[in-house]
Amino acid sequence: MLKFIVIGLALFIVYKLFMGDKRKREMEQDKTTEKKVASGELVKDPVCGTYVNKGGDIRVKNGEKIHVFCSYDCRDKFLKQLEAEDVTPEE
Repeated sequence: MLKFIVIGLALFIVYKLFMGDKRKREMEQDKTTEKKVASGELVKDPVCGTYVNKGGDIRVKNGEKIHVFCSYDCRDKFLKQLEAEDVTPEE
């Protein structure tokens, strides 16, 4: 019986160590993302809100503004929104 308790305790300690490392990495990644957003390296996808590299490949120019997207799906949704705005009847 004592063996099971010791093994269970050891497994719990190992689990806590791995979870602590995971949390630490997530916090470091969040800080890095915040720094990149503040410096202008990352911009927000206008459709889903994901932060993407400012020099990303999926872009749409709307007037003077250039929008950068995380995926082609987001780009297509944005283009549909633009088309819907242009088609609205004027009174």
